[in-house]
Amino acid sequence: MRAPPQSRSRVVTNIVGLGFLSFIAFIPIADAYDLISWLKARTVAEEVPFMESTSDTFRVEVVAEGLESPWAIVPAPGERFFITERPGRLRVVENGRLLTKPVPGVPPVAYQGQGGLLDLALHPDYATNNLIYLAYTIENERGLMTRVTRFEETAQGLKNPQTVFQGFPGSHKAKHFGCRIRFGADRKLYMTLGERGEGRRAQDLMDLNGKTLRLNDDGSVPHDNPFFGKNDARPEIYSFGHRNSQGMAVHPKTGLIFQTEHGPSWDDAPGGGDEVNLVAAGANYGWPIVHHRDTLEGIVSPIVEYTPALAPAGCTFYIGDAFPAWNGDFFFSNLKGKRLVRLKLSGQTPVGQEHLLKDTFGRLRDVAQGYDGYLYVITSDTDAYGPGRSGGDRLLRIVPLK
Repeated sequence: MRAPPQSRSRVVTNIVGLGFLSFIAFIPIADAYDLISWLKARTVAEEVPFMESTSDTFRVEVVAEGLESPWAIVPAPGERFFITERPGRLRVVENGRLLTKPVPGVPPVAYQGQGGLLDLALHPDYATNNLIYLAYTIENERGLMTRVTRFEETAQGLKNPQTVFQGFPGSHKAKHFGCRIRFGADRKLYMTLGERGEGRRAQDLMDLNGKTLRLNDDGSVPHDNPFFGKNDARPEIYSFGHRNSQGMAVHPKTGLIFQTEHGPSWDDAPGGGDEVNLVAAGANYGWPIVHHRDTLEGIVSPIVEYTPALAPAGCTFYIGDAFPAWNGDFFFSNLKGKRLVRLKLSGQTPVGQEHLLKDTFGRLRDVAQGYDGYLYVITSDTDAYGPGRSGGDRLLRIVPLK
């Protein structure tokens, strides 16, 4: 079924209701009510002014190259980074060196179109339990879909697989898989799924495509999810009306969840309309009913919208001492835009932006803050949408000028 657009009051009711308890668990009550008021008052994303450039405060180092179609970079204890490569390899950078051999134990993936081995997340207790979550594309008689499996990392590779999310029947189109997985401050696993190139699915609450999902760490469904117990909606759904969210980050202080989302590509609506969204429980983000700067009662508008398209991808918040001017800022990588965008926020509202690395290192897929306080970026020139690069894709490190 295709659910009708919710009224704005219904969206706010959902946020206040059971689903919003996940926010209240780790956000001060005053901040929680500020968020409700802020969402209630929003009509359209405002233009965000450009800030004074900080490009003369850092340099970029190439840490490693020779990667093939990397998707995610995730820092780990012990001066390590995990990097997923979509053909199905999990790579490790250790002490600044890319290890030759991939990690054994990665399951077979459907490396087609935009699919393959996608995201990775570490369990909140990874330091003691060594649990790693992989999101990847599979194919069976029901089409291509995204699965999440949990593994134990051992000296011999990934062991003891447990399926956390089996996958939801998608389509045979090898596009719009999402897919980012992140643990929230509430220790729940959040997952983005694209609408597989079939926009109507994003509004269908019995379909998991075009949604943000919220799961327990074992894959079971939390009872405080916004649609739990309803007969006309899937209980896994946290938010809906998403086209293709390829980035997700949890604010390290407030626990609020931000996503980057690809706008239309001319085959489904006029190009552009890329978004940064603040994701709330039970909220409808509009696709395909509204896009770009259109507004409609009951639809939550993005906090920032970009036309022409930048094709936003992975994102993170910077919380560190290496770059004091960047502390608390939101960074997201861009594919078509070939740049790293920095957004400065006042509460939940962007008040300034800066575009870094523009047209310097090609398409940028993901960004993360390392344990050393520096920013790390992976490029994406060797996938089917990139121009190719004889030396392969690169891992970059942004460090302050001394």
